[in-house]
Amino acid sequence: MIKLGVNIDHVATVRQARRTTEPDPVAAAAIAELAGAHGITVHLREDRRHIQDRDVRLLRETVQTKLNLEMAVADEIAAIACELKPDDACLVPERREELTTEGGLDVAANTPRIADAVKRLSEAGIIVSLFIDPDEAQVAAAAQTGAQFVELHTGAYANARNEATAEGELAKLIRAAEQAAAAGIRVNAGHGLNYVNVVEMHTLPHIEAVNIGHSIIARAVFVGIERAVKEMLALLARPG
Repeated sequence: MIKLGVNIDHVATVRQARRTTEPDPVAAAAIAELAGAHGITVHLREDRRHIQDRDVRLLRETVQTKLNLEMAVADEIAAIACELKPDDACLVPERREELTTEGGLDVAANTPRIADAVKRLSEAGIIVSLFIDPDEAQVAAAAQTGAQFVELHTGAYANARNEATAEGELAKLIRAAEQAAAAGIRVNAGHGLNYVNVVEMHTLPHIEAVNIGHSIIARAVFVGIERAVKEMLALLARPG
């Protein structure tokens, strides 16, 4: 079975729209875990547009499965991570004006800086992943950083407008997963996955987990977090 990390950022997005105390992402994380989620993912952005420092501190105290902290390659966030010690950290690109993470980390162009961040986090006992596009050069560069995982950016596949384009993007993901595994790097995937396209993740070799947020939280608006998580788990439990 492919494991599921539930990203609860957008529970905090709703809360921050009114700068109030609800809905509480910490409560959402607990419900997701009780529903069977294998981990909880949050992105502590430099602009703090959704998840706040207090959320991460409370989640570190309460998450019973695995806490995965998405983060920019930034000294401020690295210091917080090294203090709180999430189980995992996923290094992602970050731009202030973006609506969501728009692409993979350019490891090939920033290998020394990213390797330094990986080393710092690893020395704090944190398992480190790099969020990268399914590109041969990026996978090769990731292998030089010491990161234990790559998380393959599935956005181009998820946003494909037709079947032929989707098949081409899926083929890129498959090749990248094979290349990563051959280099001794473990493989996760995420971005834009939903209740329709996630079934194709079963075709990716070596994949261990997917991180999914928006589609689960959107579904939860209508059916609740528990059912939304269980429905996604059912899709991940069986091939297509």
